[in-house]
Amino acid sequence: MTTDNIPYTEEPASGMPAELAGGWGELMRPRYLVSTITLCLGVALFAFNEFFISTALPTAVEELGGASLLSWAFTLYLVFAIIGGLVSANLKQRFGARNTLLAAAVVFIAGTILATTATDMSEVLAGRLLQGAGEGIVAALCYALIPELFPSRLVPKVFGAEAIVWAMAAFSGPLVAGGLTEHFSWRAAFFVSIPAAAIFIILVLAIVPRGVSGSGQASSIPFARLFAAGAGILMISLSGIAGGTLPMAALLIGAGVVLVTVVHLDRRSVNPVLPRAAFTVRKALGTGLWVILLMPLAQAAGSVFLVYSLQHLWHLGPTAAGALSAVMAISWSLSAIGVASLRSLAFRNRVMLLGPVLLLIGLGAVVIAIGTDTLWLVLPGQAMIGAGFGISWGTLSQMMMDVSTDAERDRTSAMLPTLQSAGYAIGAAVFGLVANVMGFGATASAETIRHAMLLVFGSGCVIAAVSVFFAIRTAGLARSEVTL
Repeated sequence: MTTDNIPYTEEPASGMPAELAGGWGELMRPRYLVSTITLCLGVALFAFNEFFISTALPTAVEELGGASLLSWAFTLYLVFAIIGGLVSANLKQRFGARNTLLAAAVVFIAGTILATTATDMSEVLAGRLLQGAGEGIVAALCYALIPELFPSRLVPKVFGAEAIVWAMAAFSGPLVAGGLTEHFSWRAAFFVSIPAAAIFIILVLAIVPRGVSGSGQASSIPFARLFAAGAGILMISLSGIAGGTLPMAALLIGAGVVLVTVVHLDRRSVNPVLPRAAFTVRKALGTGLWVILLMPLAQAAGSVFLVYSLQHLWHLGPTAAGALSAVMAISWSLSAIGVASLRSLAFRNRVMLLGPVLLLIGLGAVVIAIGTDTLWLVLPGQAMIGAGFGISWGTLSQMMMDVSTDAERDRTSAMLPTLQSAGYAIGAAVFGLVANVMGFGATASAETIRHAMLLVFGSGCVIAAVSVFFAIRTAGLARSEVTL
């Protein structure tokens, strides 16, 4: 779906090469402003909703009961968000971006209303399921629409704008949700997403022309593979609450077998959900998707255990620990803005290789901090981790779109947020297993926690090192493919 007034291949009026033109101010011009706001709002629905719900949900459980179902509120959302992301390209081809986005937003609103008005936890879970399905489609299509709504010279800046949205969500999301929950009700924190989704619907109606629709020739939806992929992600999520090392390991191994089988079957299918080159090591798209998966997988060590470590190894309070953890989000946003401001695409591609390297160095700094009891090292470590994502994420995402065929660009774009979510889910489960093997738990001594965290963050370093290898290979393959 390329709009009539915003062609994908548009060259700047000055005649300069596209990669050397375009500034941040151009996103604010009338031609692109509404599109920028719409896509950022689509990302914001996902980001803010995540922080709103995670902050307010414990209070909801206290009122409604069903504490044993708390983890399911996150698990169901994640599983159906990933399924929604996987099926979004098919739905876009079948019904068009406009209709698919509108329907997904309505599903999200329905889920939010159901969760907001819930009288027991089962209704909250049903609402979270609908929220995940709707938001998974919205987030995936917001990525897919970037190269269609903007010329290539502005794509990095759109990713930079979305990084700012994530940083705002990381900071203000818990504060707003906490204030609403404390002074009004947890239901108020849930409700905030409804007017935002309503505005998103209005903006979609404004920027997607009424005549644009799907071709109607999309292949059938492969429900069996989607169900299997969802089951694999569900097994990964359940491993975190399995209650023992052996069940956790069994669930993770089973999930690995299921997901590898799904990828293998999808690659042989005439009706694929994934891009044909997904996860192959012979194509830039395949190796690049490995980087997209492995970087958040490695960083999940910090997402899950950093705040806990700061509180129990260095006895920081929740505010100080949370602030130190948030350094990563600040660094991500600032570095993303800086890289997006570089006008040379070739230079951005070279800088992209530093991303996984900085992630590796940052995680290494955290390992040294834990091993030597040196708190101050956590700060530069977090800054480097965030910079690693900020430097590489937008450029790598654009590269994945560029090396995709026109027929597969939608599937590739939809894979980006989906793989990111899957990476965090897999990482949380894997590092949870590693910590449990080392004796991590509520009654563990400080020394046991220290040893467990050394292995957790050390394992993250190993995974980050693998992402460095795939990033180098991706850059080389992309150069040769473009040359050919």
